[in-house]
Amino acid sequence: MPEQTTRLAVRKTYKLFIGGRFPRSESGRTYLVHDTNVALASRKDIRDAVVAARAAAPAWSGATAYHRGQILYRAAEMLEGRRDEFIALECGADDVDAAVDRWVWYAGWSDKVAQVYGNANPVAGPYFNLTAPEPTGVVGVVAPDDSPLLGLVSVVAPAIVTGNTVVVLAAENAPLPAVTLAEVLATSDVPGGVVNILTGRVTETGGWLASHADVNALDLTGVTDPALAAALEQTAAQTLTRVRRPPGLPVDWHADPGVGRMTWLLETKTVWHPKGV
Repeated sequence: MPEQTTRLAVRKTYKLFIGGRFPRSESGRTYLVHDTNVALASRKDIRDAVVAARAAAPAWSGATAYHRGQILYRAAEMLEGRRDEFIALECGADDVDAAVDRWVWYAGWSDKVAQVYGNANPVAGPYFNLTAPEPTGVVGVVAPDDSPLLGLVSVVAPAIVTGNTVVVLAAENAPLPAVTLAEVLATSDVPGGVVNILTGRVTETGGWLASHADVNALDLTGVTDPALAAALEQTAAQTLTRVRRPPGLPVDWHADPGVGRMTWLLETKTVWHPKGV
């Protein structure tokens, strides 16, 4: 009889996603989620992610709206192809399908935001007066715990479709969909650094993200502790960082997302130009 052996499966270690790469935390720490090793991000990891996001910002914001839309649509295609994998991560089939549709919905907005929220203003005199929306810059995001895939897509997609780059603190108790989504984005033509995803404890990393002087906006949607939210908002105020407060009530992530998550991350620039004769 042939010799029988018992093979042990290789346990996957879910790493961080920074600058288009998948590094371990520089601290070497991990924590267990469903008997799976997940990287525990440190202050240095936050700094590295912000540096990567800032470096990616000029090219991403300078890309054509059509190009950004095509990349978001590609993310939808790749997510659709890994549908069963996300369902196995207990995301729920409805949530996975809605997350795919959400990528497509925001992809469609890429070349329409400027048309809807820009304007040619009537002025007295021989001038053109044009108002155009521009991205805010680097956005820190605390992802929601109650919807680790659909909620995550719903806060990331509106930020990047308008040309911002993001540093995301994934849902602490359900980080596996976030890091798996990072694998989707890494194969979706998303330039390195546009989306950076860190796993770990928000109570530990949130303050470092909020206090970073190179973060332009902070989305606290996933912060459920009012005291922590208030502390992060006060920290962000020291560098005049724009803050989106937690919703306070449960969010229906399947509802029409509206345009609010895009428009709050837009700066408005108005220019004058002589018409000539």
